[in-house]
Amino acid sequence: MDSRDKHQTGKNHHLLQAMGHAVDGIITMLREERNMRYHTLAAVLALLVGWLLKVDANEWLWLLLVIFLVFAAEFLNTVTEAVTDLLVSHHYNVEVKKAKDVAAGGVLIAACFAVLVGLIIFVPRIINLIR
Repeated sequence: MDSRDKHQTGKNHHLLQAMGHAVDGIITMLREERNMRYHTLAAVLALLVGWLLKVDANEWLWLLLVIFLVFAAEFLNTVTEAVTDLLVSHHYNVEVKKAKDVAAGGVLIAACFAVLVGLIIFVPRIINLIR
């Protein structure tokens, strides 16, 4: 069964099939989720600034950690929204609101952590460039 087959009901039969589905999910996130596009833009900018400011290996690890942490949080937030909407057929439910709010809060916490790491790494270097 091809990884592009949207009607698969069983398990993946090999690694390439599973990876194809994963790539489909990433593409879907970038196409359909506005916030994921913002996170991707922020990640590209952070990587570009890191390259321009010549951050060291340890700082690259921190930058990559927070970038992937934000991405993972956004993916889990989207899964939470999709599954809860499916379960309640897009009707209001206080428990669904709670699940969505908590998932969104996880993204916010991850994004705030990413901003703090960026400030810790970039601000001293930028100040040294200005001096």
